[in-house]
Amino acid sequence: MAKPAVIVVGADKGGVGKTTVSRTLLDYFNANGVATRAFDTEHPRGTLKRFHPDITEIVDMTATPDQMKIFDTLNTVAPSVTVIDVRAGLMSPSLAALRDIGFLDAARSGQITFAVFHILGSSIASLDEIAETANFMVGAKYFLVKNFINNTSFFEWDQSTYSAYFNRIKDATELTIPKLNEMAFEQVEVSSVPFLKFVANKGINDEAANYSFVLRGYVRHWLANVWSEYDRIKLTDIVGSAKPAVRASGEK
Repeated sequence: MAKPAVIVVGADKGGVGKTTVSRTLLDYFNANGVATRAFDTEHPRGTLKRFHPDITEIVDMTATPDQMKIFDTLNTVAPSVTVIDVRAGLMSPSLAALRDIGFLDAARSGQITFAVFHILGSSIASLDEIAETANFMVGAKYFLVKNFINNTSFFEWDQSTYSAYFNRIKDATELTIPKLNEMAFEQVEVSSVPFLKFVANKGINDEAANYSFVLRGYVRHWLANVWSEYDRIKLTDIVGSAKPAVRASGEK
């Protein structure tokens, strides 16, 4: 059995589009034939589950039984990749919990592949999160994600400030999620389907849909740019899954 991989997506700051990034990751793995399951920690409502209901379970990351539901099953379930969408404000406590249960030690010793996608906002407060999160990153792949999906501007970060924060993290890799046309993003939200199904003009149960050709084009172009970032960091190699020669595009 392949070594299990766990990807945590989160930020302590809210409104930075972390669930959007989780959705692109699930679509990317789906298109590359990588078996994946997901946990949505926006308990009890959930947001990620609305878009990926078949593979997503809502959990309370602060509750021991739900922690067991995630981590006691890493070697006993078929999917090789687990994506955890961490709600705002829970990033640092979640990483502390992973330390306390010995998960970080297991990652450090090579028993588990562990990656963190830290979604950054434009403020200095968001940059301050990096220093705190970095303390937990030994043995992990650490990605600092600039997410422009919500029209975020990073111009507040002058070069000296930027360097002062980013240079603290020796092995961090930067990723950029480009902006998606607002109307296209809104239409996907209303449709409550994965980006991949929106592009393929399908409903949540693969039934034929009637989405705008123009808006589908915007999403297709944007998703390709996002996936090129995941290809650049060799994400399928990181999680230990060989990428097929032909990737499923979902288009019809």
